[in-house]
Amino acid sequence: MEDRINHLEGKLCLAEDLLDELNRTVFRQQEQLDQLQAQIRLLYQQMQGGSSASAEPRDLREEIPPHY
Repeated sequence: MEDRINHLEGKLCLAEDLLDELNRTVFRQQEQLDQLQAQIRLLYQQMQGGSSASAEPRDLREEIPPHY
């Protein structure tokens, strides 16, 4: 009976460690998502602000890199 209890306690400790690690991983991923969303918002604002400033049509041939 004592062996079974020790085995269950060992499994419980491993499960708690795994849960803690998963919680840390989810927390880090949420931080990364928040940062990426902030960057996307900033890029979107820059695109919205820049689109009205350059209302003239662009010639895509002028944007080809010089090695072509």
